[in-house]
Amino acid sequence: MKHKHVFSYLLLCLISASAPIVSHMLPAQALEPTVKSLSPTSPEEALSETNRLSRQAIELYQQGYYAEAVPLVEQVLMLEESVYGERHPEVANTLSNLALLYQEQGLYSEARPYSQRALGIRIELLGRRHPDTAYSFDSLAGIDKNLGRYTSARSLYEQAIVAYEELYQEAEGEDASYVGLATSLNNLAGLHKNQGNYTAARTLYERTLALYETTLGPEHLSIATGLNNLADLDRIEGNYEAALSGYILALNIRDARLDEFHPSIANSLNNIAALHQAREDYGSALPLYERALSIRETTLGPEHPDVAASLNNLAEVYRIQEDYGTALRLHERALAIWKETRGETHPDVATSLNNLAEVHRGLTEYEKALQLHEQALAIRETSLGEEHPAVGASLNNVAGVYQAMGDRESAVLFYQRALDVMQAALGEAHPDVVTIASNLAGIEASTTIELDGF
Repeated sequence: MKHKHVFSYLLLCLISASAPIVSHMLPAQALEPTVKSLSPTSPEEALSETNRLSRQAIELYQQGYYAEAVPLVEQVLMLEESVYGERHPEVANTLSNLALLYQEQGLYSEARPYSQRALGIRIELLGRRHPDTAYSFDSLAGIDKNLGRYTSARSLYEQAIVAYEELYQEAEGEDASYVGLATSLNNLAGLHKNQGNYTAARTLYERTLALYETTLGPEHLSIATGLNNLADLDRIEGNYEAALSGYILALNIRDARLDEFHPSIANSLNNIAALHQAREDYGSALPLYERALSIRETTLGPEHPDVAASLNNLAEVYRIQEDYGTALRLHERALAIWKETRGETHPDVATSLNNLAEVHRGLTEYEKALQLHEQALAIRETSLGEEHPAVGASLNNVAGVYQAMGDRESAVLFYQRALDVMQAALGEAHPDVVTIASNLAGIEASTTIELDGF
């Protein structure tokens, strides 16, 4: 059997796409940020300037220009600190906004200090049982999850859930705190899914779905998201009939309430296609992926990141079927979109480079494949940290190329590094850890196997 490449967790999210997509369409001419060097003579002038800068930053954010918005929000922070001091709820809000801007760029290490500081201020000034504090717990947890700091992420999600539960109980279910509670339950479930703790993930997804059914009714669009997430678990665990049933129920709810070109319809079609792909029914997967791509191009525009995700998924089907020419063309287009919209160092770009490398490996163009895998590895180490599972995935893939080139010494070195990273992040019992261990153990006999799930 041949070695199989390892995908990042991000790719799995792109395939599943369980949440609605917000379009950040780029206009022909983007709004140019204008940051003035100001020395306001009064608090009133300073706050007036923060309002101006904030409005401009919001416009840039809505256009998808996250990096351009950062210096504006940094100046807002400086002005607010000059008026309020460093420990104030408004300062916490701005710190949270800065963290979000860095997260949107995939710069999680840069986002973390801002999110952590916002949380500290909110705990001190608002207490742990406050919606803003609960949000901060959840936000910092999401950053740590993306950085592969799963123990910290789990603790933070659990603290968010405790806060939201108390708020929900106090309001006797009459306010919107159920939204935060459901979100944090869902996010913790996703963390467990990433770690291979499928039983724990299912319990949390079922609780989220029950909460939505109680508060929103059985036909709400949030029910579709809950059904979709449970179907994802069924697909991962190989329960394909149950997964198909869940995906179709989710699609039916969306069909009844949304326009046929709504991005959420594309998400459902994408998920059903992924299921057919998992069953190796590529003839059924391709037209669904193509329809999802068409919807996204029509609704979001041809240069949207979700269009890149659809191109990526289509390309993978063609690659698996060894139609490398078509796969190469689609992956190159996806990579160009992600670079333009996300920036050169975003994890999405690393995913695209990883998948493009596998096309070249299939073409036995090993030097090119190695070059692309090394680029993906460098981006992941920088943006996610050296202990992230996606880094382990890239290390595994580099090892596979070295093995194909006959360089067993280098292959063993990279397989061992991959195994060390994966064991530390996911535990020895995780199926991906078991597979990498098999790759390492089997290299002498040239019987390494492929790894699913990234």
